[in-house]
Amino acid sequence: MKRIITFISAIIIFLVAMLLTQPAQNAQQKLTHKKVIKVGILQLVSHPALDQIHAGIISGLKDEGFVAGKNIRVDFQNAQGDQSDLKTMAQQLADRSDILFGIATPAAQSLVNSASKTTPIMMAGISDAAGSGLVKSEQHPGGNVTGASGDSPLEKQLKLIQDIMPQAKKIGVIYTSSDAGGQSNARKFAKLVTKAGLQPKMYTIANTNDMQQISQQMASQVDAIYAPQDNGVASAMKTLVNNANQAGKPVFPAADTMVKDGGTAAYAIDQHDLGRLAGHMAGQVLKGKQKTATYPVGFVVKGKYVINQAQVDRLHISIPANILEQAHKNGRIIK
Repeated sequence: MKRIITFISAIIIFLVAMLLTQPAQNAQQKLTHKKVIKVGILQLVSHPALDQIHAGIISGLKDEGFVAGKNIRVDFQNAQGDQSDLKTMAQQLADRSDILFGIATPAAQSLVNSASKTTPIMMAGISDAAGSGLVKSEQHPGGNVTGASGDSPLEKQLKLIQDIMPQAKKIGVIYTSSDAGGQSNARKFAKLVTKAGLQPKMYTIANTNDMQQISQQMASQVDAIYAPQDNGVASAMKTLVNNANQAGKPVFPAADTMVKDGGTAAYAIDQHDLGRLAGHMAGQVLKGKQKTATYPVGFVVKGKYVINQAQVDRLHISIPANILEQAHKNGRIIK
């Protein structure tokens, strides 16, 4: 009798699961029959890293045969860091889009809260998708959300700092308290710093207005500074660098674009590649070849050395020859 009850229960659970997932699958399949697909892109704020992700999304879609003005219509909204605008824009895009992109964690979360469960949502620039509650797991998203993630190659980033600054003992780590991805990245890096026998010193800003005071304090107390994948820090990068320069301390950012904004050096993934991967994944969903619920989150894992030569010269820092060689060969040296 128990076996029969167990068998019947299993059948019921299976049927319920099918009923819940089938509407989303049918909705995604219908996208392939549309002549012009409406693509909604929501970006948290403008700074070079997120702007590059946006450009990469458009490139990735084009690689898959989806071209703006031809078979897709792109509706791009940028909240410029305003949480109220972010929610309003998310709802507007959700109401009129066939597929959605969220650039940065808060943008993706706002889309999830606004869109129907049948509208595919592609993440881009999300460093901790599962921890942020956007997917059940990276291998099995389980709903209408998937996309591209690219956490920093933290161990190689720390090795870069040690190679360039072998005398550094205190590493400052600054992040925004409201940025889940930045906070996660900062804490992971701090653990590696401690494991390496060095001392991480954590500093928090509530918003970009805090950067002036907090970065001045930090620069006077540490030997080198790590700037994580954090939208608040990236937006205030020039202020951070200015105060660090006055104290003669190098800033090692997580994103390649942040080096151009004044960081000294980084071993980082390419933000354009991250967006491009999200565009490619969206193309597979639009063609009906993948379903978001079973499409594992994609990762950009290969990094490159990016060196800001002007900063190196300003701070009188010596870059090891092997790192310079790799930056010349596969990375980038900003003059």
